[in-house]
Parts: sequence; C-alpha cells; structure tokens
Amino acid sequence: MSEELKRPNRVVIALGGNSLGNSAEEEMDAINKAVPFLIELAKMGNEIIITHGNGPQVGMFQNAMRIAHQMAGRFPLIDLTDSVAITQGFIGYHLQQGLVNEIIRQNLPWHVATIITRIEVDKDDPAFTDPEKPIGAFFTPSQVMDMVKEDPSLQFMEDSGRGCRRAVASPEPKRILEAASILNLIDNDFIAIACGGGGIPVAKQEDGTYQSIPCVLDKDLASELLAEDCDAEMLILLTGVEYVSINFGRPDQEDLKNLSVADAERFLAEGQFGKGSMEPKVKAAIRFVKSKPGRVAIIGKLDKAPEAFKGQSGTRFIGPS
Repeated sequence: MSEELKRPNRVVIALGGNSLGNSAEEEMDAINKAVPFLIELAKMGNEIIITHGNGPQVGMFQNAMRIAHQMAGRFPLIDLTDSVAITQGFIGYHLQQGLVNEIIRQNLPWHVATIITRIEVDKDDPAFTDPEKPIGAFFTPSQVMDMVKEDPSLQFMEDSGRGCRRAVASPEPKRILEAASILNLIDNDFIAIACGGGGIPVAKQEDGTYQSIPCVLDKDLASELLAEDCDAEMLILLTGVEYVSINFGRPDQEDLKNLSVADAERFLAEGQFGKGSMEPKVKAAIRFVKSKPGRVAIIGKLDKAPEAFKGQSGTRFIGPS
C-alpha cells in the first residue's frame, strides 16, 4: 500500500473516572482541560476513540438514589447495570458537547458521537464468586459498618490506603457488541466516544439474545479490547498521577518512565500496584503492547496528556522485541 493510501494512526484514549473529578463542576473542568489535547491529536492526523471511567460518578448516583429511596420509598433503587448506562450517557454528553464546541470554534471537519456500548461477558466467569473490583466513593470503617447493617449483601474492600470502597464482581470483557458501529463512525470522520465505564455488561442467553448482568467491567481492560478491535497503534491511559511508580507513597517511591513487559509483569507479581487504581492499567498496557509488534501504551496524567503523547511525560510500555 502506498504511503498516500495509508489510513491515519488510530489512538484509543482512556480518561480515568477519578481524573474526571468527584462533582459535575470538577468533571466539566477536567473535560475542558482535556478537549484541546484531544482535538490537537486529531489535527495531527490521528483517528481518535475516547473511553472514560465512571467509578466516582456511579457512586454519587447510587448514593443519591439510595438517600432518595430512604426518604421517599417511591424512588426505586437503581442497579449497577443501569447506573453504568446512565453515566455513559451523561459523561459522554459532556465530552461530546466539549469536543463539538471546540470543533465549531476552530472550523474543523469532524463529527462526534457517543455510543452506548454493551460488552459481552461469560456468566460463568469465576469473578462472580469473588467480588474484588472496588467502585465508587471511599468510606471510613464506621461508614462501612452502617451501610452493611442497612444492606448485608454489600461487600467492601480497602483500596490503596485511601479508605474502603464497595467491592463487586468484575468479569473479563469478551466482546464489544457495538464494535462494528464504532468502526463505521471512525471511517466516516467521527471522533467516537465508547465503552464508557468499561461498557454495559451483558451475557448471551441460550436463544441468542442478551441479558444485562449485575457487575462492572474494568474500563482499562475494556479500552484495551477496543484498541485491539479497532486495530489501534496507541493506547493512552490517563489518570491522576504522572507516572507508574513502585513503592508508591513510601520514601523510596520510584517513578518509571519506561517499563518493559518483563519488569511490568514482575512488579505485578510483587503486588506493587493498587488493585483499584494502577494494577488494571498496567495489565491493559501489557496486554496491548504484547498483542501486536509496534504497538505503544502510555500511562500518564490527564493534564499532561500532550507531553505524554510526545514522550515527554508518563510511563511508556516497551513491548517484547
């Protein structure tokens, strides 16, 4: 294929839910900061696919609905699956609005679309017997005791020394059901926003139909699956810290600018990365660079995203030779 006929590079950019803040105001501020970088990437000739987390947002939404249910019983409790769908919509809307407004201001040729995205999981995945995915807000031990008294089915886990979060099942994402729609949009001058919050988990039934299943999917692993499905060259995982670190929070903390697959896998085995924060990002980065020669994965800070893309910030993962 001649150089002139080659398609642009495809870049999947995952915005961490925590990096989007803990309120609507913080979310809009983070998005406004991210939009110029995202548009700049597109102007450099890249095809852009954006994913985002939703952990804090799901937590806020479910807490609000729980309070409303307690104060006025006519308000129903909303399950996790519906909460993911709802937050896909409103975070996607905010991202889409910000991107479209910037496109208008710069008189650029692209369109933007948010795709409500379902991801198939195996209903027999062993994760359902061992909930270990932390979601939502952080709570003190006394707050956890009060919530468990109210609802004994709730499970909690300590997360990275910052408090306790609700623990839920997080099965492996198997197939993005809207992959063909996402690819069609990208091929027609769209910036696509997809797989919000890891996607809406569904399981295939015996008759071939799909049924939602109560769990959450990891946004970083879903983003990696999307990057493979779309044959992307680069996966950028943006979060609240600039580098992947070992001995995090200790006097001997070491920030890593380049990380080989072998070293990353060794650090994972040593338990160097928080289960609810850095561990899934490192797993996704390893999986992506191993999936095809020449692929690049970067973990970096949202407000230093341009530098991360240029190799001036963030941790760059080096695939096997």
